[in-house]
Amino acid sequence: MFYAHSREGCPRSDWETLEAHSLRVARAARLRADVFGGGEYAWLLGLLHDLGKAKPAFQRKLDGECNDASHSGEGARVLAKAGGFSGTLAGIIAGHHGRLPDPDRLKARIEAAEDVPFPAWCHLATLDPPGRLREEKSLAPYRLQFLVRMLYGALCDADDRETGAFYAGGEDRAPGEVSEAMRDAFNTYMAGKAGDGPVNDLRSRVLAHARGVAPKAPGLFTLTVPTGGGKTLTSLGFGLDHALAHGLRRLIYVIPYTSIIEQTADVFRQVLGANAVLEHHSNADWDGEDEAEEEQRRVMGASWDVPVVVTTAVQFFESLHAARKKRCRKLPSLARSVIVLDEAQTMPLPLLRPCLAALRELIEGYDASVVLSTATQPALTKAGGFPAGEALEGAREIAPDPAKLFAALKRVEVRDVGAMDDLALADRLRGAERVLCIVDNRMQARALFDAVVDMPGAAHLSTLMVPAHRRAVLDKVRDRLKSEAPVRLVSTSLIEAGVDVDFPLVLRAAAGIDSVAQAAGRCNREGKLAQGLVEIFRPEHPAPPAVEQFAQIGRAVLAERHDDPIGEDAVASYFRQLWDEYGPDALDAVEVGGIGGLLQAIRRNGPACPYEQIEEAFRIIPSGERTVIVRDGDWGISANALEDLRFRSVATVAKAVQPHAVNVPWKLWTELWKGGHLAWWEADQFEEQFAVLQTSDLYDAQAGLSGEGEGGWVF
Repeated sequence: MFYAHSREGCPRSDWETLEAHSLRVARAARLRADVFGGGEYAWLLGLLHDLGKAKPAFQRKLDGECNDASHSGEGARVLAKAGGFSGTLAGIIAGHHGRLPDPDRLKARIEAAEDVPFPAWCHLATLDPPGRLREEKSLAPYRLQFLVRMLYGALCDADDRETGAFYAGGEDRAPGEVSEAMRDAFNTYMAGKAGDGPVNDLRSRVLAHARGVAPKAPGLFTLTVPTGGGKTLTSLGFGLDHALAHGLRRLIYVIPYTSIIEQTADVFRQVLGANAVLEHHSNADWDGEDEAEEEQRRVMGASWDVPVVVTTAVQFFESLHAARKKRCRKLPSLARSVIVLDEAQTMPLPLLRPCLAALRELIEGYDASVVLSTATQPALTKAGGFPAGEALEGAREIAPDPAKLFAALKRVEVRDVGAMDDLALADRLRGAERVLCIVDNRMQARALFDAVVDMPGAAHLSTLMVPAHRRAVLDKVRDRLKSEAPVRLVSTSLIEAGVDVDFPLVLRAAAGIDSVAQAAGRCNREGKLAQGLVEIFRPEHPAPPAVEQFAQIGRAVLAERHDDPIGEDAVASYFRQLWDEYGPDALDAVEVGGIGGLLQAIRRNGPACPYEQIEEAFRIIPSGERTVIVRDGDWGISANALEDLRFRSVATVAKAVQPHAVNVPWKLWTELWKGGHLAWWEADQFEEQFAVLQTSDLYDAQAGLSGEGEGGWVF
């Protein structure tokens, strides 16, 4: 008899046999893959995944012998020898404890594998490829690598969950799905939220119309509503109704920035309850949970098997192009789900075509519905003029007559005021009682704030502020706005992504029309004034090159003098010019293995897909970011709190420090290390995981991580 898992200090009768484990994983993997028609493939992968454990050396390892016997190559070798479509799945088994291998590494793993006895309960079936892989040969390579990732995720999740259930002595819990009770909770919440006024009336009409569209067949939808028109709750209501109407399982809400994910997740928890909503990103804060709850959240986060997931675009799109099991095991949860892309225009342009290819595959091959939710639809369809074959098709609008909505919600005048240096901007800020100024340069934002810091209500927002600090600033700003006290807020563009503030005057550095529209959404948001004012200025500080390119096109569109400079016609003109400026090649601009374009690399390699290279190439933030923990001061974690965390788990430490941590660009991280401003905390126990800021004066109590201390500027 062969065994898969042993229990230390227990007799063999308490061990798990290889047959029992393989059959359990096969059933669990098939259950996950049946949703997208891959059940028979997942069943075979489950049977074969641990075949290498039948090796005598591995059985001795379970008995306590110290050896390096592996077990993932043998099942992969069986599939590779079978050839055909079965052979293309070999990497799934070879990588089920780490990542999908590139062809060279897979070949080495298979060559190192041994022949093992084929147990009676195990069998090798002949697998034919799905019909979709034979329909359009030009699309077959992309569809194949997508299917491999989906099956890989199903196997890895099933294996991890079944192994965990064995050692925990219980059964794996059933996944959570959208329910009638959740829709009832939404209806109750919305009934209590009803308010008076034209803006609230319009939001109610938008929601009612969207829910009327929900019975339409799954596929592609757009939700085009001006900022402040209630997109978040409308998309939630549509998603719940649409899922229940068509048996879709869950709602995945994709948000562009980590800076606002907490806000959206909190709203959904208020509506549906905490247990129905998972907030999943690298900085998710789950304070107040005991160790058992912490482990449950870890498993839920890995698998996304809850009714509503709120995540970031980085987590979502990078997982769709990942090789590591940590990211891929959630992918089967996307099948038969409603996926809402909030602020869809923020998808990264150098990776836009691969992003659209993935969305098309989810719609066409995995019965998902995708909702592009934004005030500035980025013309991603063939009808909208998207210049590449990955253009989306068949979009149906959820909102009632967007043109009329924009006219009804036109609450601001947008005015191009030309060049303004910092001195002129500071004078403008000083001369207004309640004003928001948005720039794209962090150093300029800090300089402008310093210029008005002595004025009543001066405030600053930046991604270089820890979450607890940002939340406190926004709470204070909202309170002052509500009481009509002076507020002079200087911010980077982070405030444009769904942050609910309402200023009578907004100053915006020249940018693309989509950014201008987002800035306008922070002006006269509730329609309390006859008209708010948005002034677009050309700053003296250079913007990042990409932002400057957007700004040039934005200025050209403003010069066209549309009836509404941020209305549908202007937005359409902006994106037409943007696509012309970029061209198809620049919308898939990463290189994989010396081949220009990720999609081209997939097509050229065919079944021998370089999964690891693709994961490495597909980076939404190319240079990467690193996390810095702030210690002491008004917003840092105290030395005593850190001391209390010394012997806790990694997950517990990560949660405790999250409100006091800031993500910094790689360049700044490097400069901080060179300057001696960072050190690893408890490296002996946690290795190089928690970097703590050593120089307290680098974090300003009003403006965040400033880079200005005794050692001078570090960025």
